[in-house]
Amino acid sequence: MDLFNAIIQVLDSTIRLSVPLLLACLAGLYSERAGIFDIGLEGKMLVGAFAGAASASVFHSAYIGLGMAILISVAFALIHGFASITHRGNQIVSGVAINFIAAGSTIMLGQAWFQQGGRTPALASDERFGAIIWPGADAVRGVPILGPIYSELISGHSVLVYVAFLAVPFTWWVLFRTRFGLRMRAVGENPAAVDTAGISVAWLRYRALICTGVLTGIAGAYLSMVQNGGFVKDMTAGKGYIALAALIFAKWKPVNAMFACLLFGFLDALSIRLQGTPLPLIGKVPVQLMQALPYILTVILLAGFIGKAIPPRAGGVPYVKER
Repeated sequence: MDLFNAIIQVLDSTIRLSVPLLLACLAGLYSERAGIFDIGLEGKMLVGAFAGAASASVFHSAYIGLGMAILISVAFALIHGFASITHRGNQIVSGVAINFIAAGSTIMLGQAWFQQGGRTPALASDERFGAIIWPGADAVRGVPILGPIYSELISGHSVLVYVAFLAVPFTWWVLFRTRFGLRMRAVGENPAAVDTAGISVAWLRYRALICTGVLTGIAGAYLSMVQNGGFVKDMTAGKGYIALAALIFAKWKPVNAMFACLLFGFLDALSIRLQGTPLPLIGKVPVQLMQALPYILTVILLAGFIGKAIPPRAGGVPYVKER
């Protein structure tokens, strides 16, 4: 039973740790399906985390914090669009610039506004998203096997966790069952054909980037208002880049993206669980190696286990309308 409880705890941590990866991965899915390579997912998550925690602290409302996180992330997404769509700039350079601006501005504004070394004040319980306890979760907690699964894995998460996993079928429906999704996929493959049909390539790509901003804003708010009780310097810790790796691993498909993010979340949860624990035949593994395990396995998976991943053909290429 102790082994079963340990497995439940690891799986519970897997769900919680995979949420920001999943939201960022779906955000990248929208932009890259529309032909915009967005390496700035990390930066948009970071500004969303700062805006969410700062607003929640000032206005004492988690929902105002979430709204501000989405608003600021969408603004940064539109900046990326202005540089790469309107002015046809290099999308990699634009994304890297957004990451640098986000890393510097969040620390500077945090210090100027709160004088806590770039951090925001610790959030009170009404300034964060608390856990939602499903009906009967406490009553069935003692039931073998099914009780812990229902009370720990299904119940007891914040609303943003359920939003993240519901976003997977919603994204699938948008991409493959709506006119907007069809046009977005077409503009990522052959923008000239879309333009010939009289549809604005720029406006489609801007709408895809707005979707990206919304999802990265929710991901940032989750980091600062659910996982942590406030904003701290560089709290995204490379999650935007891991989300990009998961997107490639998933071959730009939403359901595959969910499983890829769950895999990376599981590796992260396992590395936390095994820190300081002696392993058979190996002994005690250095903490630094366990912390690096998710990143090492990310490289290994991308290098040899996904086969040939073919991105959208127009990805990363500015569209120039023929005259």
